[in-house]
Amino acid sequence: MSIQVMMQMLGQGFLVSLQLFVLTLLGSIPLGIPVAFMRMSKIAPLRWIARIYISVMRGTPLMLQMFFIYFAPYYIFGIPLSMESKFSATIVAFIINYAAYFAEIYRSGIQSIPRGQYEAAEVLGYSRLQTFMKIVLPQVIKRILPAMGNEIITLVKDTSLAFAIGVAEMFSTAKALVASQVSMLPFVFAAVFYWVFNFVVEVVLGRVEKKMGYYHD
Repeated sequence: MSIQVMMQMLGQGFLVSLQLFVLTLLGSIPLGIPVAFMRMSKIAPLRWIARIYISVMRGTPLMLQMFFIYFAPYYIFGIPLSMESKFSATIVAFIINYAAYFAEIYRSGIQSIPRGQYEAAEVLGYSRLQTFMKIVLPQVIKRILPAMGNEIITLVKDTSLAFAIGVAEMFSTAKALVASQVSMLPFVFAAVFYWVFNFVVEVVLGRVEKKMGYYHD
């Protein structure tokens, strides 16, 4: 097999990895917001539901969560398994897993804002919503960006876990090529793909962080 064909196959696998990455972020970033507020709620049942959810998601392997979500509909409801269900199960598992991590990042960012800023905003006549949107939120975004960046970079590499339930992402493609070609080159090329992808993500996050630099603590 020529290197060109090998790169084309890895490129197709990379597109699947990219889909996993984008869909996970689109689902987990907004889902983490209500979970974070539930975690900080004064209503005990909501607070405990969020705590248990976060504890389970962070305390069990992502791969195990994928297997559970993939096989549970079949064993519980008798729904037949398919290639589409593999991809859907992977997306759902990634979203609910990363939402738990993002929720804790959001919570730590919100709770890091000094109480005096809320009191000052109240004196100035700001409503609770105005205080959060105009004063708290910009500072929270700046403070959580490094932690968010770490999780997003980890997500790039975690997409390779999808191979465990048969999703044809880049790592599984490279693995199949290594087995068929008896060569380590596919792994080398896959590593380059992952590194370049991570580098682009780092550059984007760095620019966002720089733009948020005008918010001083």
